[in-house]
Amino acid sequence: MSLIRQVSLLIVLALLVGLMGALGVSVGSMRAVLQDQARIKNADNAQSLALAVSQQGGDAALIELLMSAQFDTGHYQQLRWVQADGKTAFAREAQASGGRAPAWLRQALPIDAEPGIAQLSNGWQSIGRVELRSQLGYAYDALWDGLLRAAAWSALLTLLALALAQAVLGRIRRPLDALVAQADAMAEGQFVTVEPSKVSELRSLTDALNAMVQRIKRMFEAQTEQLGLLRQQAHCDALTGLSLRKHFLAELASALARDDLPERAGLLLLRLQDLAGVNRVLGREATDEVLALLGHALQQYTERVPGSLAGRLNGADFALWLPAPAVLEESAQALADTLKLALQQGGGQGGNGVLRLALGGAELTRDQALSQWFAQADEALAQAEGQAAAGQTIGIALRQVPARADAPVLPSGERAWRAQIEAALAQGHTRLLQYPVLDRDGHLLHWECPLHLGLAERSGSTPDFVNAQTWLPLALRTQLTAEVDLAAVAAALQLVRDDGQMRALNLAPASLLAQDFVGRLRELLRSQALAARQIALEFDISAAQPKSFELLRELSRSLHPLGVRVGLEHAGAQLQRIERLYELGLDYVKLDRAILVGVHEDASRAGFVRSLVIFLHSLQLQVLGEGVDDPRDAQALLDCGLNGLTGPWATGHQVR
Repeated sequence: MSLIRQVSLLIVLALLVGLMGALGVSVGSMRAVLQDQARIKNADNAQSLALAVSQQGGDAALIELLMSAQFDTGHYQQLRWVQADGKTAFAREAQASGGRAPAWLRQALPIDAEPGIAQLSNGWQSIGRVELRSQLGYAYDALWDGLLRAAAWSALLTLLALALAQAVLGRIRRPLDALVAQADAMAEGQFVTVEPSKVSELRSLTDALNAMVQRIKRMFEAQTEQLGLLRQQAHCDALTGLSLRKHFLAELASALARDDLPERAGLLLLRLQDLAGVNRVLGREATDEVLALLGHALQQYTERVPGSLAGRLNGADFALWLPAPAVLEESAQALADTLKLALQQGGGQGGNGVLRLALGGAELTRDQALSQWFAQADEALAQAEGQAAAGQTIGIALRQVPARADAPVLPSGERAWRAQIEAALAQGHTRLLQYPVLDRDGHLLHWECPLHLGLAERSGSTPDFVNAQTWLPLALRTQLTAEVDLAAVAAALQLVRDDGQMRALNLAPASLLAQDFVGRLRELLRSQALAARQIALEFDISAAQPKSFELLRELSRSLHPLGVRVGLEHAGAQLQRIERLYELGLDYVKLDRAILVGVHEDASRAGFVRSLVIFLHSLQLQVLGEGVDDPRDAQALLDCGLNGLTGPWATGHQVR
């Protein structure tokens, strides 16, 4: 029972005891007054009757006639004439009158009035005494009426007192409820402050909790800042701020393996020609300034183009990955113009004729191996170096690698894309693949289920199932991601009903922007409440950005009562840029492969991952790792505190 209910019950009991006591005292006083009044009435009536008898001249017949007439008025319960010698000369007795008062009142509160006694005389001669008792029905009626009035006033006063007590308790309860909500928010990783209470006893508690919330919030902010420093040390080049070679290659490999990026992309390689000669001419400090300016230009490009990656491969070599098709030439020319300005700014007059750049790039399909990407880009870079050697300040060479001959052929045009996706959904041409996510002991945490759609047709009417690399860009262009995601959830619910195992689905952040997506999703899950408890929904880390932050928080809060888990995937350096991560109400985070590769041989990377895991665990989040293929990395990551792993390492294990 809550404290407020206990206090309310205590107040009610105190009021009842007090008012019942007051009612008892009041009724007792009324009974005493009525009893005295009945005694006085008996005495007065006896004196009046004795006076009337004394005027009868001692005639016994007249006296009896007078007494009989008096008794017949009905006001007396008992009337007796006792002569001087003790003999009863006249005696009449009637039953007690009923009246309106209930019988239990007569038994519970009897009115015992002494009989009225008066001496009878004939002149100076005593002829005995008269004894009478009046009927007490009127007294019980008066007592009953008084009891009803007192009970009514007591009830009214009780209700008024309870209303007043409820108002006072409500005034006290509001700050208590605010403190409870604050504590619940802290348990969910949300740091909110409440207005100081006007109740002096609660004000100090409110101030203390607000101060504690602020301290914890500052602690998380400091922890986030520390993570940024660790990430900078583990992943970034100190001079340019770009990703180190190992980290860039890991980021690129992770991007190539993702299903939610376009099928074709571009890789640009940048080389500062004759770094040793530039160093001799300009000096070390000026050369470092040139390299820093080149890195800054690439960094600005990645900030303008979401999803792009930049890194410093070695002293003079840089790389830029562009996650979009048909932008390689335009991006290379725009970057070249920016780099010319950087060279002029960094080299000055002394750099004329010394600073030369080669820019080579290739556009390929993302199913090509990483080595093939660099092989094509290196060939283009060699051609660009020839141009730079011929006197150009910046040599540019680009290559377009055609798609594989066996790649699925999709129709062109948004109308045809929409028709294909809608047809696939209507005909049930959907398929969920299953990849295990395992804990330290090899137990299954959940199945990761990417969706394949039957869109393209090779021959006849047999659909060619394609992954999200192919269908997601089409769904985004035609604004059908919400429909596809709902179909994926329905398919996952069916799998859960078949075997009862948990499924995790990758939903598109764009679906959150659909007007009725959250409502339809909630109704779908509510219609299969038992299976919904074995569903986990994952969104790309970009869903936690300001544009969709509130939508993701709303979805998380609306689905948690159904037992649905919500998580973020492909999480890495972006985590430290999410200011209110603790407010999203997430259940888990999947760390991107780019920050996990090579942790077994790099203490700085392992330290960053360990710190990130500690930070996320402090927010009550489960931490999982994506795309782990090296058993040594897997063991190192589990030692860092990760709760589970997915990728080739997990797929090769027997699920327990």
